[in-house]
Amino acid sequence: MNADVLMVASGKGGTGKSTTAVFAGAALAQKGKKVLVVELDSGLRSVDLIAGTSEQMVYDLEDALCGRCSPEKAVCQSPFYQGLFMIPAPYCTTELHTGKLKNLVEYFKSQFDFILLDTAAGTGELLQVACEMSSTALLVLTPDPIALRDGRVVSDWIYSHSQAVPKLVINRLEYQQIGKTAVSDLDECIDTVAAQLIAIIPESNQLKQSLIQQKPLPQESVVWCAYQNLAARICGEEIPLMFR
Repeated sequence: MNADVLMVASGKGGTGKSTTAVFAGAALAQKGKKVLVVELDSGLRSVDLIAGTSEQMVYDLEDALCGRCSPEKAVCQSPFYQGLFMIPAPYCTTELHTGKLKNLVEYFKSQFDFILLDTAAGTGELLQVACEMSSTALLVLTPDPIALRDGRVVSDWIYSHSQAVPKLVINRLEYQQIGKTAVSDLDECIDTVAAQLIAIIPESNQLKQSLIQQKPLPQESVVWCAYQNLAARICGEEIPLMFR
């Protein structure tokens, strides 16, 4: 194995970045890939709840970086999705050691097919180090002017500071609202962010319920199909974009 490293980013909080990181990882795992999600958003931990690992957790990313545990002991396997593993962010806000983070990711590359770096919203040092390690940046944005404008800032930053390729994930799309209360059309989203569209994830009550109840996402749901399509495109398959 020699993991392909992808970063998951956004211009602002609340766009569903961590949810997308976990479910994209779960869909890749369903394809037989071994996937590690590394959560970098210190003080705003959520991937453990999304993936069902909160009761298993003993150590977090800071513990692994500071040597309080071996790297393997910071890794939790999701009970919901076979083949999906994660390292949660510290519960309290702390400054992560970027040099040690690079070494940790490099250490795990031989053990996984994909490593997804769930970054904090906006730009900064962690985004810089994630860019340096990643081949692709998944920009997770909701179809509203504020998220798209902030996403363009991050997209421009990635283009100018790294070799990572930004790919747009439009999240929580309510198709009937396009041209009414949100943006005029999906082309406006693409043009505003200046990134290739790789996935459209619909708004979903089933996803909301799975998060509230801390249960796996139903695999017959439309939103799970959307994440499967995202995973297929990440793997290089040509899958038509679904708008509904």
